[in-house]
Amino acid sequence: MASPASSCTEQEKTSLLQFLAGLSRDGGLAASWQDGTDCCKWEGITCRKDRTVTKILLPSKGLEGKISQSLGILTGLQYLDLSHNSLSGGLPLEVLLSSSIIILDVSFNQLNGTLQELPSSTPARPLQVLNISSNLFAGQFPSTTWKAMENLMAVNASNNSFTGQIPTHFCSSSPSLAVLNLCLNKFSGNIPKQLGDCSKLRELRFGYNNVSGIVPDELFNATLLEYLSFRNNHLNGVLDGVHITKLRNLVTLDLGGNNFSGEIPDSIGQLKKLEEFHLDNNNLSGELPSALSNCTNLIAIDLKKNNFSGQLTKVNLSNLPNLKTLDVYFNSFSGTVPESIYSCSNLTALRVSTNKLEGQLSPRMGDLKSLTFLSLSTNSFSNITNALHILKSCRNLTTLLIGDNFKQELMPEDDRIDGFENLQVLDIENCQLSGKIPLWISRLTNLEMLLLKRNRLTGPKPSWINSLSHLFFIDVSNNNLTGKIPLTLMEMPMLKSIESATHWDPRVFELPIYYNGPSLQYRVVTSFPTVLNLSNNSLTGVIPPQIGQLKVLAVLDFSFNKLSGQIPQCICNLTNLQVLDLSSNNLTGDIPVALNALHFLSAFNISNNNLEGPIPSGGQFDTFQNSSFDGNPKLCGSVLTHICNSAEAHEAIILSGKQTNCKVAFVIAFSVFFGVGVLYDQLVLSRYFS
Repeated sequence: MASPASSCTEQEKTSLLQFLAGLSRDGGLAASWQDGTDCCKWEGITCRKDRTVTKILLPSKGLEGKISQSLGILTGLQYLDLSHNSLSGGLPLEVLLSSSIIILDVSFNQLNGTLQELPSSTPARPLQVLNISSNLFAGQFPSTTWKAMENLMAVNASNNSFTGQIPTHFCSSSPSLAVLNLCLNKFSGNIPKQLGDCSKLRELRFGYNNVSGIVPDELFNATLLEYLSFRNNHLNGVLDGVHITKLRNLVTLDLGGNNFSGEIPDSIGQLKKLEEFHLDNNNLSGELPSALSNCTNLIAIDLKKNNFSGQLTKVNLSNLPNLKTLDVYFNSFSGTVPESIYSCSNLTALRVSTNKLEGQLSPRMGDLKSLTFLSLSTNSFSNITNALHILKSCRNLTTLLIGDNFKQELMPEDDRIDGFENLQVLDIENCQLSGKIPLWISRLTNLEMLLLKRNRLTGPKPSWINSLSHLFFIDVSNNNLTGKIPLTLMEMPMLKSIESATHWDPRVFELPIYYNGPSLQYRVVTSFPTVLNLSNNSLTGVIPPQIGQLKVLAVLDFSFNKLSGQIPQCICNLTNLQVLDLSSNNLTGDIPVALNALHFLSAFNISNNNLEGPIPSGGQFDTFQNSSFDGNPKLCGSVLTHICNSAEAHEAIILSGKQTNCKVAFVIAFSVFFGVGVLYDQLVLSRYFS
């Protein structure tokens, strides 16, 4: 009897070892891939019964180095998965030319260069799935290559840097193409009308490119489309109500971030399978069609930042039992919150902020038991006490934004306001509310962000503030608070301890929060910096020396108060500080020289005080504007017209020596999405929180 083959062929073993030799880091493969052993038993290798290598599955192995062209001559290889590694260099043409590979996945690597064109004489290749997403490929996307890919069913080239026109040959060359994902590239030009010939196309994603023009009528001939996304391009025109009805299989329609105009056509109601409907960030106008309620499978409706008007009540939302998200932020809707929405028991996020809504909240809003995110900001709602008593029934709320409403009402101090045990973000800013900071806020034990700015609140800052052990963002600026800065503020756990800061809740907002206008958005609470803003009040006394305990603090603003005394020396301990504003007070004495050791400090203002002596030099102080020191006639320094004399300079040297013992610990700067110059504008001059 003939003995069965004991291993793969020498040729295949050699090809695999050549691939291994091209890696600078092999993720431990060398321990398994040993010459002289059965390569069918090597890690990541699968063979069929005749010992031919059919699969190489090595995702997330920490591989670095080049992809060897030797893999292209493995005649039985059908599935090659090298995704989620750190491979670099190009994708060998021999691999694309393989006569056996059916599925090729090299996504999430650092591959670069261009994709080479296949020779025109190349016979048909068996490749069905090509995933090269999340790499560094650039240049034009090859056009003739696809003529040899007649079996291709899915192409994912997203998140690269491809340029030029979108190829037009996909469908004529690959009649079975079902998935085409080219989003997050730099494609330009128009949408090819030939895409309408893709009779089996189910997913078409071109989001985040530079595609312009209109959506061609021919595209709607791809009637099997389930997912259509042209998000964040430069498309224009109107939504064609006649042609869109051909796409009756659509589950997701995402045209957000373009320049579409006109109204939503009534025929949208014929898309019965629609679940995701995104038309945000366009120039659409008019009233919503009542036929939208015929799309009974809708889960998410995103119409924010358009010019819609009329009443939301025109759409019968009770027909949408699966609805989880409704976002109509920044439009011109009027009237009230539609009663029909209170039947949407699965609703988790509702944003109607920055519209023209009015009236009192309906008691039925308490029926939204799944609601976690609610933004009513910048409307004309009234009766804040009633609103809070209703909303306390929404026990799952984590984000409540109701600012810029309830004008000139009284801040409710009703002890019966409770039930917000899961609340993390509370915004009641810019309401001109009178009264005091209420005690019921102390029961919000999971609160992380508190915004009460631009009201008319009086009295002292509450002593219970440090009982909110998760609070790291406090903004009570632009009120009429009096008294001294309470020492309990210096005991805030999240501002004192790096260890506490690492335990912030990592969950994302149900909807992104817009802060300081609609252009800046935050998706997680931890994206916000640590803030203590007491500016524009009537606080008196000195800045407590215990301020040096707040080592995690990124923004400290005590400006426009009546504080006196000196700037505490140990404010230099705040080594995470990025913004420090003590302007427009009655502070005296010298500027602590050790402040120039705050290496992250990029916005600094001590103007309009009674400070004296030399301005420290070196470090960040060499970058601050002259206006940061204006209104202190006794200050001197090179940035001012008053130059320090030799005695003052000598005094500065002595002060510098005395202050070097001020402990300066370097900590990791709190990550923010934007530069500190923008950060300062956001926190001190912000106008929106929606």
